[in-house]
Amino acid sequence: MSATNGFTDAQKTFLQGFAMGSDVARAVRGLPVLAGSAITNGQTVTVGPTTSPNSRSSNPCDAHTLAQDQQVSAGGKLCAEEKAKREKPPEDLWDELVARATAGEFPKGTDVFLTKFYGMFHVAPAQDSFMCRLRFAGGAMRSWQMRGLADLADRYAGGYSDVTTRANLQLREIKANDPVHVLMGLRDLGIINYGAGGDNIRNVTASPLSGIDSQELIETLPLARDMHYHIVHHRELFGLPRKFNIAFDGGGAISALEDTNDIGFTAVRAAGDGLAEGVYFQLTLGGITGHQDFARPTGVLLEPKECVEVASAVVRVFLRTGDRTDRKRARLKYVLDEWGFEKFLSEVERELGRTLRRTPLDACEPRNSDHRQAHVGVHAQKQVGMSYVGVALPVGRLSSDQMRGLASLSDRYGSGEIRLTVWQNLLIPNIADRDIDEVLVAIEEMGLDWQASSIRAGLIACTGAAGCKYAAAPTKQNALTIADYVEERLELDVPVNIHLTGCHHSCAQHYIGDIGLIATNVENPLDPDGDTVSGYHVFVGGGYGLRQGIGRELFASVPFDDVTPRVAALLQGYLDQRLSRDEAFVDFAHRKSIDELRELCMLQAVTV
Repeated sequence: MSATNGFTDAQKTFLQGFAMGSDVARAVRGLPVLAGSAITNGQTVTVGPTTSPNSRSSNPCDAHTLAQDQQVSAGGKLCAEEKAKREKPPEDLWDELVARATAGEFPKGTDVFLTKFYGMFHVAPAQDSFMCRLRFAGGAMRSWQMRGLADLADRYAGGYSDVTTRANLQLREIKANDPVHVLMGLRDLGIINYGAGGDNIRNVTASPLSGIDSQELIETLPLARDMHYHIVHHRELFGLPRKFNIAFDGGGAISALEDTNDIGFTAVRAAGDGLAEGVYFQLTLGGITGHQDFARPTGVLLEPKECVEVASAVVRVFLRTGDRTDRKRARLKYVLDEWGFEKFLSEVERELGRTLRRTPLDACEPRNSDHRQAHVGVHAQKQVGMSYVGVALPVGRLSSDQMRGLASLSDRYGSGEIRLTVWQNLLIPNIADRDIDEVLVAIEEMGLDWQASSIRAGLIACTGAAGCKYAAAPTKQNALTIADYVEERLELDVPVNIHLTGCHHSCAQHYIGDIGLIATNVENPLDPDGDTVSGYHVFVGGGYGLRQGIGRELFASVPFDDVTPRVAALLQGYLDQRLSRDEAFVDFAHRKSIDELRELCMLQAVTV
């Protein structure tokens, strides 16, 4: 029988996989590969690169192809996105982007996914246009960048921008022939947004008060900046198995929500166990609250100068081990769930070529609590005679005129700096105390505010159905309706966070809100046999940081018209039945059973 002729398709696939597996196994052990090929139907076919995971080939991106080959050889089938990245490397698509823009065409098929690597999202059918996601290390930007973005928004987009929950900006309503104009305009403004979407490391976040906060342990904006440029200049850190988030929290008054990230660095002060005095970062891994998990402490303690190198090693291990066959299980959390932390950290140490410092959590002083309304209003800086102003942006939208106005304020009264926060708003730092009153008047004259009620200060909403094809409800509009309804009926004297997210991607992180809402289509109570209406599943008692917890489901599939009075009733019940003004809403929610909270909502709703 011929060894090279007459094979069936199944036999060809088996032989190809067998050859891949043999080469991968030898490469992983540092042995020379046999040939990097398989004989299929009489032809010699190359089946993949021959680089071992820890070697540095002339093309460092070979590690991705090797990881794909390894999973195929193990019997897996690459998902469509992995095939697309393999067949058409996203970094080489510029000419295609130009050609499509010239023809006035939107991408189709997997090209929609690949175009996200440039930060461009075709969001049809919600809007037949692109949304462009940007990148600002630590959320810090300059006034001239804000002014330039306003011009881009007017010329090529919808004349506005949205502040996001990753201390970032988005431009929307970009027509088919304009994405290249926008991308070139961003580069002219010094904004590098390649990798802002797709399977890449997203905007690196940090404490927005870095360098001006008397409470912080360490400045984190320099670390976010170092991390940002490290990513930008290592092309192998793009095209991961799935998106990836990194955050640095310096222990200041405004939380960076680092425990919701794949890698979270939490600043702590050493308190013993033989540690040299000073500030370190606790390494936490695997946060993805949309999948109901926070980043968990690893026991690893890092000096600030070690953070970027260790983060890079974590990402490199993930790019080799993350699932490339199932998008739903492709995040870092699932590698950690399968491997356990010790095995994963051992692989990170192998990547680094050294061991990591392991320290008991109690060897560090307890972290300071954040201040839940420090992101809005006027607050003193650690610099004597200086303050910052947090501008209130319920649900995060800014017109182009407001963008220019804020840029001018920052130039005239501040240091030309603007800082975005994960709470969908922005700060203007470094204002002399004598100028504060003029700044506040100017903010109000723009149609904005620097004050926010306890409802609006913690009101978070994703883009929703108005601009996202996945969303089941107009979340921004619904969020403002809730705020209006509640404020007309009661007055909260403590902060309460309400998060509205439109779909399972949980961009607004509904599981960590005091009250969290995730949109769903529900039966119309007035017409059960007709079309469905927008509604929400309602969660209660979520938190982050020292109040960390995943919200519990309170109600399922509630039409939005019924959601608003139930939220108001829940808040009124909290005011009536809390043990004291010092009892936070999350503590109240944990003290009550779900049945008690439901009963409270239904009884109070009659009178609210």
